[in-house]
Amino acid sequence: MSFKKLYYKIFKPDKKNEFKNNLRINLFKNKYENLINQINTAIESKKELNFLHSGTSGDLIYSFPLIKKLSLTHKCNFYIGVNKKFTYEYYKHTGEGFLISEKMYDLLIPLLKSQTFFNEVKKHKDEEIDINLDLFREMPWNNTFNSPRWYFHIAGEQTDLSNPYLDVVNHSTIKKRIVIQRTFRHRNMYINYNFLRNYEDALFVGVKEEYDDLKIQIPNLEFYNPKDFLEIAQIIKSSKLFIGNQSVCFPIAEALKVPRLLEASPETPLVQPVGKNGYDFYFQPHFEKWFKFLYEKAK
Repeated sequence: MSFKKLYYKIFKPDKKNEFKNNLRINLFKNKYENLINQINTAIESKKELNFLHSGTSGDLIYSFPLIKKLSLTHKCNFYIGVNKKFTYEYYKHTGEGFLISEKMYDLLIPLLKSQTFFNEVKKHKDEEIDINLDLFREMPWNNTFNSPRWYFHIAGEQTDLSNPYLDVVNHSTIKKRIVIQRTFRHRNMYINYNFLRNYEDALFVGVKEEYDDLKIQIPNLEFYNPKDFLEIAQIIKSSKLFIGNQSVCFPIAEALKVPRLLEASPETPLVQPVGKNGYDFYFQPHFEKWFKFLYEKAK
């Protein structure tokens, strides 16, 4: 804490918020105001736009509504910043310390290249960028609001989030399963998955260590290791319903608008389902209620 912050906290608490707001205003004007104006000018004046996103994978997918909207009037090139290091501790993240590692990029690229609203998708090298989507991590704001809207505020464009913004075909063989991904991050401490041991069609997609952890609660849970995120999307598209916490698979389910349940995080509420067939929960009775509703509806 700086001396000025400490001074206002102790001696002028009534002025503390004013001091904090002035810091944010000055930071915005000195570092970000011109960037926002440049993005606005690029959207208004150019027919082809270059986007940059350096991850994580789920955050990247939440930028699709913005890009899909702008693709109606522009050619949209999507450049991925690979091997940008985390600047904070991210518990048991699978990216080897990177927001998007080389391995994660290889898993993502088949899904990205299957989407027709992208003109080009590849690693970022030295391409000039019109819309830097990484700004959502830097802006002087509290970004604990629904993730796709981060990008709406950066670009000044909005679209209806209740509509699908990802398109894939059904999986050829894996169909009508209860598909689950539960990472070690963003867990809800108030709930458990024990009741799902009464169902025979639950399938875990994701990391084996996370599967082994959840299998303690669901002994009959099956494991499948998809070859890439395109196959994961196809499995989710073909599911009875999807259950997950805040990680890469829930953004896919949300983008597809399949029947889906979000294990909402009480500590980092960055995601909310939007549109039909999407529900979230904090507490066990509501988890079981909405699960049964979607499961019965899928019969």
